[in-house]
Amino acid sequence: MNDQEAVRIDELRTRPDELRKLFLFEALTPEQLEWVAAHGEVETYPQGAAVIREGDPATCFYVLLEGTLRLTRQVRGSEIELNRTGQRGVYTGATQFVLAERQPDQRYMQTVYALTDCVLFQLPARELGDRFREWFPMATHLLEGLFEGGRNIRQIVEQRERLLALGSLSAALTHELNNPAAAAARATASLRERVAGMRHKLALLAKHDIDPNLLERLIDVQEDLVKRVADAPQLSAVEAADREDELTDWLDEHGIADGWDMAPSLVPAGITVHDLDGIAESVGDTFVTTALRWLTYSLETETLMGEIEDATSRISNLLAAARQYSQMDRAPYQRVDVHQGLDSTLVMMARKIGPEVRVVKEYDRSLPSIPAYPGELNQVWTNLIDNAVSAMAHKGTLTVRTTATEDGCVQVEIGDTGSGIPQENLERIFEPFFTTKPMGEGTGLGLDISYKIVVNRHHGDLRVTSRPGDTRFQVILPIQEKTRPSEG
Repeated sequence: MNDQEAVRIDELRTRPDELRKLFLFEALTPEQLEWVAAHGEVETYPQGAAVIREGDPATCFYVLLEGTLRLTRQVRGSEIELNRTGQRGVYTGATQFVLAERQPDQRYMQTVYALTDCVLFQLPARELGDRFREWFPMATHLLEGLFEGGRNIRQIVEQRERLLALGSLSAALTHELNNPAAAAARATASLRERVAGMRHKLALLAKHDIDPNLLERLIDVQEDLVKRVADAPQLSAVEAADREDELTDWLDEHGIADGWDMAPSLVPAGITVHDLDGIAESVGDTFVTTALRWLTYSLETETLMGEIEDATSRISNLLAAARQYSQMDRAPYQRVDVHQGLDSTLVMMARKIGPEVRVVKEYDRSLPSIPAYPGELNQVWTNLIDNAVSAMAHKGTLTVRTTATEDGCVQVEIGDTGSGIPQENLERIFEPFFTTKPMGEGTGLGLDISYKIVVNRHHGDLRVTSRPGDTRFQVILPIQEKTRPSEG
């Protein structure tokens, strides 16, 4: 075919009467058809050529005249075929051209290949959008409402999802902080009483003109017993009860009233009958009662200070986990250790995970840091752990595992022992608004948000495998920065 024949055929294809044969243009007026014919052009593509590529600027609206097209899209790191068609008149490309004025930076949403030699009629998207709004104002308003409304609803639900997660974690953090804070307050009140008791018993010893050498020995005994508190062996409930009975009998035999009340304070410090014999021998029968009570107060004081230290350490650890989780004191994009984010997320979700879920951590601590938005990754860990716990009905084993992949990436795996995900749901699990939770318990955006964070923001991959008793979500993240993720 020579050039003149090719031009003649293209002219025939774009004549208004030929365009009217396409279902897309059959209802246009003659004037509208004339405009389409004048502004469109015919393009040919050889077999295997890419007509458009996903992510490129959406500049043209295409209508198939001849041949067969294949449509694909990137899904979890793989190119998946969505459709193939040879129906004359089907369209693709910048299909949201009516929004070109409001959204000038539109991108193609899929890749289109020529499965055979193809002929397509193409129109410039911006010009077509302007003309479409002029020709069909009501249809334009309806389409804009459909597109914009759907996008706005999705944004609102996504924000709501984040706020609900934040509220849940805030409630959990408040509950976790309340326990050690209350324990510290109780221990402080008891400590005040014990210190007052120590002062009283010391005054009694001084009132009886105790020998200074004896008081010095008594203080030495006190220091020795206090040091033993931290290293005292852990006793079982039966062993502790037997030891208390032995000490109570000794105290009763030596005429010390309320020995049953003193014994529980002496046992945790590792005090035995042999120790009591040594104390009695050091101070004598005259001061044994006052001395033992003073020593008991000293031991109780040390124990209470230990409780306060534990409680305040717990509060500090929780606040550190909250700071790590929220990343409020760090740059948004940096190299991070995924284990820190995983640990802080587990701490923040401890109350929601519950006591009947066994958490197993299998970390490869040799893994290097990765370039990431740590706050956003923590949101991914939150979504995956929350789903895993829900899938197990808050009873089972939650496994958090980190490994290196063969192609040089870090893999984080969140596994659960729930009932599994049915095969028909696996194909839709990352779709927005798709959820298997009961009405009102899930928005269906948790995994969609997680997928966007992992794939779009970090150029990684999010996969899932599932069978009854073994469901695993795998997050794969590159160790080297390939392309700086966009801030949008």
